[in-house]
Amino acid sequence: MLEGGGSAIAHPGVTSAIIGPRTMEHLDSALAGTEVSLTDEILDRIDAIVPPDTDVGRLDAAYDPPAIQRPTLRRRPTEQRAAAA
Repeated sequence: MLEGGGSAIAHPGVTSAIIGPRTMEHLDSALAGTEVSLTDEILDRIDAIVPPDTDVGRLDAAYDPPAIQRPTLRRRPTEQRAAAA
C-alpha cells in the first residue's frame, strides 16, 4: 500500500467508500482496489487538475462547505484514515 492511506476516504466529508458489484468478478476487482492508496502528492495533483469546489451539479449554490473554504480540512491526517490503520 502506498503511503497516504486512501483517496476517497481521505476527505473528511466522506464517511465510507461504497462499492456496488453485480458479479463475483466485479467484487473481486473492486476489493483489489482496497490495496491501492493515493499519496497526498497525487491527491494534490488531482486537485490541481480538478480544483476543489468544481461542481457541475451544485444543489445549493449559497453553501460553501468548510473543506472548500479551508484547504487544511480537505484531508484527514494520515493516522486518522481507516485504510492507514
